[in-house]
Formats: sequence, structure tokens, C-alpha cells
Amino acid sequence: MFEHLEATVASDEIEQIWQRHCEVMAGFGFDRLLFGMTKARGADGFGAPEDFLILSSYDESYTRSFVEGGLYLKAPMTRWAMSNVGACSWSWVAENAERLTSCEKEVLAFNRAHGVRAGYTLSFPDLSARCKGVMALAAPASVSQGEVDAIWQRHGRELWVLNTVLYLRLYHLPFPAQRRPLSPRQREVLEWVGQGKTTQDIAAIMGLGVTTVEKHLRLARERLGVQTTAQAVLKASIENQIYVIEGKRRPKGLEPFAR
Repeated sequence: MFEHLEATVASDEIEQIWQRHCEVMAGFGFDRLLFGMTKARGADGFGAPEDFLILSSYDESYTRSFVEGGLYLKAPMTRWAMSNVGACSWSWVAENAERLTSCEKEVLAFNRAHGVRAGYTLSFPDLSARCKGVMALAAPASVSQGEVDAIWQRHGRELWVLNTVLYLRLYHLPFPAQRRPLSPRQREVLEWVGQGKTTQDIAAIMGLGVTTVEKHLRLARERLGVQTTAQAVLKASIENQIYVIEGKRRPKGLEPFAR
């Protein structure tokens, strides 16, 4: 467990972190994972899909329908996750069957058709007022919910810690949302704005014309989907697109421990 945690904390590649995490979860009996996080949650839901980070180990057809088709918004465990923090057995669905909406029942039927019947949902503590992170751990179709609950009874503490560390690590990495990332110039001008510099100051510092600086700021606003430069600085900071160390260099003495 500690070796995996150390590797997760040391890595700055989301794909590498996710692949390793899926392998570890499979060792506990969960063969399909779906993770979702937003840092721009709206008052009435998750916010714009363009601001989501979605990681899935499901096959492409399931992911396309469940995520891109928006079924996750109607899933009963999504309703639970939006109002709670912690871990919840999917037995919650059966216990609340009379309260399920028709849309939620449709999602259940879709999941059952794809062999998604037993698992656990983890709703992580909010790291900011607009942040939300959720993990769904699904067991193979042949495994019952009772067997999954037994797995959680034995290993729930480990599973919660492993998944929470994943969430915390992903939160602090540059956010690969569906929008195009900022260019190096766009990041730089936003960083200078964040330091209180005027357009004229930035032009002098970067050796550019004022109109060129204004162009980079305009393009940054467009890529981030905001109206003002102040909003752009805030959103780029939340998404860890600015004020980050470039490259994969590590200070001497902070390399991962050799094994």
C-alpha cells in the first residue's frame, strides 16, 4: 500500500497514476472504475462538462453512453454523492427503491444491461466551495452486492485512503479539462496579471507590444470560457494551469525512494 501511495504522490502523469490505481483496485476486486471531478461546480449541479475531469476504465461504448450521453447526471448514486461525503454501498439503491425517479430507474436498467450491478461510491470532501470529486468502484458482474459489502468490511479503510490520495493528487495536477490548455505565452501574461502588473508593465517585461499582450489575454479568456481577465486568472489558478513548475525536474534529494 505504501509503495503505491508513494508512487501516486511522486508522479505528475495522470494517465500513469490512473493506470496504476486501476491495477491496485482490481487487486481488491473492483475491475471497473469511474472517477469524476470538477473545480467549477455550479449552484445547481456539477457545472459545465467542459470543466470536468473524467477517468474511466470501462469500455468505450459504456463510457460514451454513460458519460458523454449524460446518464451519470441521472444516476441514483450521483444524487447520493451530491449530498453526502464518505463511502456508500450500492445497496443504498435497493433500500431507497421507492424513492427512485423514472430517470434513475432507466440508468439502473442501463447499468444492469452492462453488468454493472455491485459496487461502492465514494464522495470526497470538498477542497473548495466549487470542487466536487466522486469515485465509483464496480465489481465484476458475477459478484453480488453482499460480497462487495464484505470486501468493504475487510478493506474499506485502505480503499478510502487509497482513493482519497488519488483524488488529492489529481486535484493538484494541471487540470486536463476538455477545453484547450493555455499556451505558454497565455500562462505567462496571466501570471503577471496575477502579480498586479498592468498591460503596459507586462509588455515591457516580456518585450512585446501592448496589442500583443492584449491578444494573449483575449485568447486566454476565450480558452477558459470566461468574460474578464480577473476570472481568467482565478480559473487558470484553480485548474493549476499557472504558477506551476514546468517539466519534470525534481529538487535534489526529493527523488522517489529506490526499491
